[in-house]
Amino acid sequence: MARKREPFRAVADIDPQELAAFRAGIRRRYTDEQILEALRASAERLGRSPTMKEFAADPEAEMHPQTVIEHFGTWNAAKRAAGLVPRRFATREELVGQLRSLGRDLGRTPAAQDIRDRRGTMPSASLYWHTFGSLSNALREAGFDVAVGAERLERAVGQGAELARSLGHLPKFGDWQAARRADPAMLTEWQVYRLFDARRGAWATFQYLIRGRLLDEGATVRDDGTVA
Repeated sequence: MARKREPFRAVADIDPQELAAFRAGIRRRYTDEQILEALRASAERLGRSPTMKEFAADPEAEMHPQTVIEHFGTWNAAKRAAGLVPRRFATREELVGQLRSLGRDLGRTPAAQDIRDRRGTMPSASLYWHTFGSLSNALREAGFDVAVGAERLERAVGQGAELARSLGHLPKFGDWQAARRADPAMLTEWQVYRLFDARRGAWATFQYLIRGRLLDEGATVRDDGTVA
């Protein structure tokens, strides 16, 4: 006679010690360092700090996000341990700490490009702008000296990104002139030129920096300069 199957046990009937032993056994499949390395590798492949959904969809990740949480308590705690700043929940103190650490590695004051070059292990440059109002403000709070020229350039790039969004394309020299007449708070077009020592190709260089800011903020900039 076939053995009668026992009914499935309700959660309330599970032995806590037995469950704890089972979970401990599952956790032993991976060391903490293996998990942290998997997170870092996933960030490298994605080019940014992975969300739980992105990590689960990563075909080269060998574990489920829940395994990560079992080891570290929360997803964000695991990412912090891996040196990856959570994309949405980084605190002001964490952002400042990341800047100081980057400055120590570089041996100088970080620039926006340094942050972009470390996508996945650094918060986005746009997060600094949204949190502190400007990267210059964030750098000052982190204890760095910010040159007046660098601050003025950042201000101009911010104005350029805002103008580009309203125009639907990267601003041309004439666009800037018209916008400056309507808003005297903007730098003049000649002040912008002087930020680049009035060199040949200065305006194209300025447009390139505006493009970088827009991309950091999630906009799409096509090859012809139109902005979506």
